[in-house]
Amino acid sequence: MDNSVGTVKPKIMKSNSPLKLISGKELGTVEIVYETYGELNREKSNAILICHALSGNHHAAGYHENDEKPGWWDNMIGPKKPIDTEKFFVVSPNNIGGCHGSTGPKSINPKTNKFFGSDFPIVTVNDWVNSQKILMDCLEIPAWKFVVGGSLGGMQSFQWAIQFPKKIKNAIIIAAAPKLTAQNIAFNEVARQAIMKDPNWKDGKYMEHATAPNQGLALARMLGHITYLSDESMGEKFGRELKKSKLDFNFDVEFQIESYLRYQGEKFAPNFDANTYLLMTKALDYFDPVKDYGDTLFQKIKASNTNFLVLSFTSDWRFPPIRSKEIVRLLMNCKKNISYAEIKSGGGHDAFLMENHDYFEVMSNFLSEN
Repeated sequence: MDNSVGTVKPKIMKSNSPLKLISGKELGTVEIVYETYGELNREKSNAILICHALSGNHHAAGYHENDEKPGWWDNMIGPKKPIDTEKFFVVSPNNIGGCHGSTGPKSINPKTNKFFGSDFPIVTVNDWVNSQKILMDCLEIPAWKFVVGGSLGGMQSFQWAIQFPKKIKNAIIIAAAPKLTAQNIAFNEVARQAIMKDPNWKDGKYMEHATAPNQGLALARMLGHITYLSDESMGEKFGRELKKSKLDFNFDVEFQIESYLRYQGEKFAPNFDANTYLLMTKALDYFDPVKDYGDTLFQKIKASNTNFLVLSFTSDWRFPPIRSKEIVRLLMNCKKNISYAEIKSGGGHDAFLMENHDYFEVMSNFLSEN
């Protein structure tokens, strides 16, 4: 546990004020599970919000009791790490619609006294930012020193600067895009279809039947995982290596990459919720602030005092550097204070989760200088 925040316990915020969603629907009460690391200073000026990606959650750093696996960004968050918990107070929530304790499909619908399941309303990045603002107010934090996220988390960081420009001093947008391409929407649709075609889908009411569409969810995860890696990283790690010494001439697992993907899918499915997977991919599909705000987007960004750091990775083909540069150009047109770095890495889209000297140095410098 060297340079770790140690053992952490999740906390719960409950709001009884209705949350109006972009879809027009409303959540009567909202619970958000979150973790905090470090201490809020007397001036309440050192708070950092961590926004998670599609399959992430509130457990970003440290260890849960009796769990040997650390949080998903433990290499980034902790004492003397880039997000230094000796300097900053870090808040990491699980988004609404999630499946790790925040209000979502696995919650009880007060109108029916049954699981929400597929009745849980569609949520957007805009809705997540509104719910995170509720958490911020509950913690009596006047403004975020930094809002940080990778992939879908990076989109939330960007949205914060648009939605509450006076409440965020610095935005760090990692491996993200200003909107999804048709190809990315297509990947998400195939993943959703894999889940909804599973015989245990039960129109999204599978929990009422004490089952789950784990086969479809595993397939969705396998597809997603391919897009998170790079051809280079898969080649280096697996190549065309066989599991056995010779071909069996059948349709069982023969190549190491097949074995790896099946393992990833089978490990993921029992620990995630299929309805949440659908919600998260839809939030990705819908994210398009330029379309949503039109000309007012530029006015909102120009009116903000937010500094920006945008980071991309050379081998990321899901959100390649050219997509990050679209964000950079938009911010430059608004005459914002912006730093950009393209990090050399073979890790693909998942590179934002991996330790990388150049990446960590850029992060450390920006966090210490702003």
